[in-house]
Amino acid sequence: MTTEFALLRSLDPGERREVLASCTPRRFKRREILCHEGDPGDCLHLVVSGLLLIRVATPLGHIATLTMIGPGDSFGELALLSPEAKRTATVQAAESAETLTLSRAQLAVLRAGHPGIDRMLTATLVEQVRRLSANVLEALYLPVEARVVRRLANLARIYGGRAPIAEVRLNQDDLASMAGTTRVTANRVLRDLEQRGIVALRRGRIIVTDRAALIAAVNS
Repeated sequence: MTTEFALLRSLDPGERREVLASCTPRRFKRREILCHEGDPGDCLHLVVSGLLLIRVATPLGHIATLTMIGPGDSFGELALLSPEAKRTATVQAAESAETLTLSRAQLAVLRAGHPGIDRMLTATLVEQVRRLSANVLEALYLPVEARVVRRLANLARIYGGRAPIAEVRLNQDDLASMAGTTRVTANRVLRDLEQRGIVALRRGRIIVTDRAALIAAVNS
């Protein structure tokens, strides 16, 4: 196991081994649904490989893409804390993926023997509140153009790692949803970046050809 999971960082090595040994590996094909919004929240997923899209239904019946997660990330933490918890989003594999799952019953056994597990869950809740607060402030006060650039820079990091060029294999609708705007606005921002030589637009994907310039645009 070489993937480092952010969720488990606060645990000591022994506790991490106990958690990982209790997990069940699962594999998913590209476009396969891991869970639907409203499903019972019966397990936590630790992402070992692949990329997952987090999507929700809007009040108007449309599907909005909130974010993308990858190796080292997790989802479903809150579902483990309440027997009546429901999935708050649909999770779909953007490419072939593998996760490690931990059920509520397995977590209860671990919590009984390892106090660090409760500290881990508390830290996770604090981080989620902090992240949600930051997202609300960004949505309220950051110009939409800046939000599009920030989301694209994050996707370039996810897809490209440290490579100077990143091929983001998502369409403009997904990027627009993540930035909380329309496809027309996202396309306008992307066309401007293309004219500046920062991205190249292709069918169903966005190639970031100058990540350094994109990061500079985020900070400008």
